[in-house]
Amino acid sequence: MIKQFKPTWMIPAIYNVTPAQLRARGIKAVFADLDNTLIAWNNPDGTPELKKWMHGLQDAGIPLVVVSNNSEPRIAKALEKLDLPFVSRALKPLPLGIGKARKQLGLRREEVVMVGDQYITDMWASHLAGVRSILVRPLVTTDAWNTRINRFFERFIKVRLAHLYPEMHFQEELK
Repeated sequence: MIKQFKPTWMIPAIYNVTPAQLRARGIKAVFADLDNTLIAWNNPDGTPELKKWMHGLQDAGIPLVVVSNNSEPRIAKALEKLDLPFVSRALKPLPLGIGKARKQLGLRREEVVMVGDQYITDMWASHLAGVRSILVRPLVTTDAWNTRINRFFERFIKVRLAHLYPEMHFQEELK
């Protein structure tokens, strides 16, 4: 069961992942969690680094789609300045949101990657959807109240994963 939480890759920040690295692995689209993955949960403006990374994906023809458990109004407001497509109420860890986004783009499972900062929602949903995953460190050390519950349980998951997969650690790029 613990294997369901194991990410394909672990990268400190999504900005470290280049279009060339994605293409080399046959990835044609990036699905990303919103809060603490693309933007800080309490700061919807995004960073210049995020905008540069998004433009790099766009120039490479790699779509970026937000797949979030948040409501449509919350995501729409958060993405107002970023102009990104999204799937709201994704119900992660269920694979429904990832599947919906993948089907909208007409891509196969091996052609997408899900990026997120949580084992319980993002990594597990990736496994259930049959897509590769990238775990990133949260952008900020605080979380919304509902995420704090997951973080508590993630401590146990991290310990178990580290024991079973000692080679698992953050790397600067996709390898």
